[in-house]
Amino acid sequence: MYNPKSLKAEEFIDHQEILDTLAYADENKDNLELIDQILKKARERKGLSHREASVLLACDNKEKIEEMYELAKQIKYDFYGNRIVMFAPLYLSNYCINGCVYCPYHISNRHIARKKLTQEEIRREVIALQDMGHKRLALEAGEDPKNNPIEYILESIKTIYSIKHKNGAIRRVNVNIAATTVEEYRMLKDAGIGTYILFQETYHKESYEKLHPYGPKSNYAYHTEAMDRAMEGGIDDVGLGVLFGLEMYRYEFAGLLMHAEHLEAVHSVGPHTISVPRIKRADDIDPTAFDNGIDDETFAKICALIRICVPYTGMIISTRESQSVREKVLSLGVSQISGASRTSVGGYCEEEPEEENSEQFDVSDKRTLDEVVKWLMEMGYIPSFCTACYREGRTGDRFMSLCKSGQIQNCCQPNALMTLKEYLMDYASEDTKKIGEALIQAELENIPKEKVKEICKENLLKIEQGIRDFRF
Repeated sequence: MYNPKSLKAEEFIDHQEILDTLAYADENKDNLELIDQILKKARERKGLSHREASVLLACDNKEKIEEMYELAKQIKYDFYGNRIVMFAPLYLSNYCINGCVYCPYHISNRHIARKKLTQEEIRREVIALQDMGHKRLALEAGEDPKNNPIEYILESIKTIYSIKHKNGAIRRVNVNIAATTVEEYRMLKDAGIGTYILFQETYHKESYEKLHPYGPKSNYAYHTEAMDRAMEGGIDDVGLGVLFGLEMYRYEFAGLLMHAEHLEAVHSVGPHTISVPRIKRADDIDPTAFDNGIDDETFAKICALIRICVPYTGMIISTRESQSVREKVLSLGVSQISGASRTSVGGYCEEEPEEENSEQFDVSDKRTLDEVVKWLMEMGYIPSFCTACYREGRTGDRFMSLCKSGQIQNCCQPNALMTLKEYLMDYASEDTKKIGEALIQAELENIPKEKVKEICKENLLKIEQGIRDFRF
């Protein structure tokens, strides 16, 4: 029986509830009166249930879809303004003992180059990332208790935080590693991680078990219940995601929202982020072998509806997607993007030889961080390298209450401008710097509180004098 407050995976992600939801959506996809009622509720900025959201996803009325898009754009602006948070993934190791059929790291892949960074190699990778201007990383590692034990992850986090190169520093380390125990989540919390991220891949249990035929990840319940253990271990910022293309997208969409509802019901805090990756070509993986792929328009609609249904959550899109796709979904809800990403182990210091390929997937957007920053500013966005909320203890319910009330704007706008100023002073090309300085001057006027605005102006001058790391 469906129970969002249950701690059992098959009860808070109930298969029959999803099937009933999809049937309800099919029955009502042309019910314009109901759709208008749902959109009216969505305009209150308090979110929608998985069943209401599924009706909107099933609706193919062009006029109503355009209403959804316009509402998503407005909600995105209301909660996140025109700021886009920047980050990069850092792959520590691609050793893995799982059998995931969609990932080239699976243990039976005998020709992919297996690599694991030493602490000195991590140091070089981090310096390369700092020299680009990155301040926020997402750690990635395969599941392998022998090669990638929790002690290795913790040592790597300590190394990353310790490196101060020129004016560079990694101020927030998010972690995307395999589901683990409450005890190990406590260790990650004590190590000072930001968000713990774990993709469900698919919420369809039968498909999940076929896609994960062996290895620790094959345990559907243990994997699906990981966020509850993470929160029990003290991590109050968690990130959800599915790999679109593995299963029917409408099923995944409903399951993803049910997981968010579960976190709210049990922990009073929904997901800090939701990621929306689509399956891509990789070493021995052909995405066309999976027959549930979604086109760009459907993908855009999913992004818009996630923003409408979970208005407070950050939404992440990676360099899996092309520049044109990323440009479309930025306005529809995405608030975080990666830049200049490498999905190989040790790919930032130097280009990886083709015969030593260790990539997890092909990158579609291959631009430099400077090119991405310039592109964002030319579209009117503020590239933000801010990590202030995490470092000031504004996480979990504290962050959510500020976000839902709109008060977070008093911190986010000036913090974004100050971290952008740091980037311009330390790393930007001349063209990017020129565009950025003009953007900062224009955006200063949008800071609502006069006192905050004045302090921000003073700090911007101090940044020009060489002082770094101001935050509200």
